[in-house]
Amino acid sequence: MTGRADIVWPAAKRRAPDFALRDQTGAPISLRGNRGRVVILTFIDPVCTTLCPLEAKTLDRVEQSLSGAQRPAIVAVSVNPWGDAGRYFQADARKWRLPASWRWAVGSRAQLARIWQAYSIGVRIRRFRAVGITTHRVDHTEAAYVIDRRGFERALFVYPFSAGDVENAVRQLEHSA
Repeated sequence: MTGRADIVWPAAKRRAPDFALRDQTGAPISLRGNRGRVVILTFIDPVCTTLCPLEAKTLDRVEQSLSGAQRPAIVAVSVNPWGDAGRYFQADARKWRLPASWRWAVGSRAQLARIWQAYSIGVRIRRFRAVGITTHRVDHTEAAYVIDRRGFERALFVYPFSAGDVENAVRQLEHSA
């Protein structure tokens, strides 16, 4: 696989670590449940106002540029369990113009931390009080993995990345399937 990914792996080299969580509607979500489809797995804070919305819009452009069968599943693992609420997911869908197919993978901090670690996603959470309210600031690695139909990692993009580069990686997997 060629392209402008930060890291690429050959077919059947690195199995993507599976997980079993819930999505924003409470339905089960796992990588295994997406076998047979290319998956873009990303790590995003649902209440972020800086880089996460930009990355989400970039991934939306990838999905919009590909036709039905080529269109990857996009799974966003939350990096902020305190921001995992329906109102935030709905606001993100509107403000970030996310497609209806976009799925958030959510869980407890411990469940999510195991996934962050498995994918080498750095997450730093700092608690602080503002106007008498305890809140959390979450800093994290902005990254997206492209996972092939058989569940193997094929490319890693660290943000900022272009929609065109991710699209090319997905198209190459479609041609090699």
